[in-house]
Amino acid sequence: MMNTLVRKLTHDAAENERIYKEGGKILREGGLVAFPTETVYGLGANALDVSAASKIYAAKGRPSDNPLIVHLSRVDDAEKYCVTSDIFYRLAAAFMPGPLTVVMPKRDCVPSTVTGGLDSVAVRIPSNEHARSLIEAAGVPVAAPSANISGRPSPTCAEHVIFDMTGRADMIIDGGDCDIGVESTIVKLSGDEMILLRPGGVTLEMLSAIGDVTLDKAITGSLSEGERPLAPGMKYRHYAPSTRVVMLDGDGADIKKYLWERSKCERVGALLFEDELAYYSELDITLVDLGEHSIEAEAHSLFAKLREIDTYNCDTFYVKVPDKTGIGLAVYNRMLKACGHEVVTL
Repeated sequence: MMNTLVRKLTHDAAENERIYKEGGKILREGGLVAFPTETVYGLGANALDVSAASKIYAAKGRPSDNPLIVHLSRVDDAEKYCVTSDIFYRLAAAFMPGPLTVVMPKRDCVPSTVTGGLDSVAVRIPSNEHARSLIEAAGVPVAAPSANISGRPSPTCAEHVIFDMTGRADMIIDGGDCDIGVESTIVKLSGDEMILLRPGGVTLEMLSAIGDVTLDKAITGSLSEGERPLAPGMKYRHYAPSTRVVMLDGDGADIKKYLWERSKCERVGALLFEDELAYYSELDITLVDLGEHSIEAEAHSLFAKLREIDTYNCDTFYVKVPDKTGIGLAVYNRMLKACGHEVVTL
């Protein structure tokens, strides 16, 4: 097991610059560095180094056909690693830097270990200044999936990364809590058409203002056995705690009745907004507060709460199907993966 360095970013610009340079050197030399972005923490390696990219799969226990996202510090760098187009630059002008990943044909310099064997590559420019500073210091594109054990909830704070990646990464950079809380939106370009592969902070509605968008079936469904995923998070069970999670589709009264019935035969927990707790408090179940009643707040806290529920001695945790508009589609997609597509309609 390797010795993992943990470095905490502060308001001291000179000290932060030293941390970026230290992390950049590790990346250039083929090591792994976990770092904050505006979405979730990433586990980075030199995207041009075949063996370094392979280390990511080993550290996470990640299937090798699951593509990685290449993180860049500037939009202008994209042309070095993929074949860009007019629609890419329209998307970049609207949403980059930011929580958007675009899949385009790759150039030969990008190894197949990064793309999961595909002839396309996913690129994004994070808006988190610490992430961009690290990439600049590295001087190489940084391939980075989320910095968690594969299948577990993605990490939105350094404590999650330290728990999962100590002994697996060379360095962990603590940049505090992530702003958005769910991974980036992924779109694949096909001519002038955009195919939404994974919803995120750049919403379907926002993309539709740029051009025509088609939703991939994996957003609300699942890929067939043997079908190759085109982007991270499409095929495999993701974001899942050890505790069973089930989504409930119904109104408050029906959900309350269902939870009461289930509590007679299993240890039940429920993820609820703070203004819903009183309504369910008379039930003999474990209640976990999602915070403010808004879909943005649910997105921000979702992965942290999915990790938290494993600290309770429950058989099953239940959560309501979210509103699927805006970033709610991303929350629904992540919850669907976390519960293994187990949804009860009431």
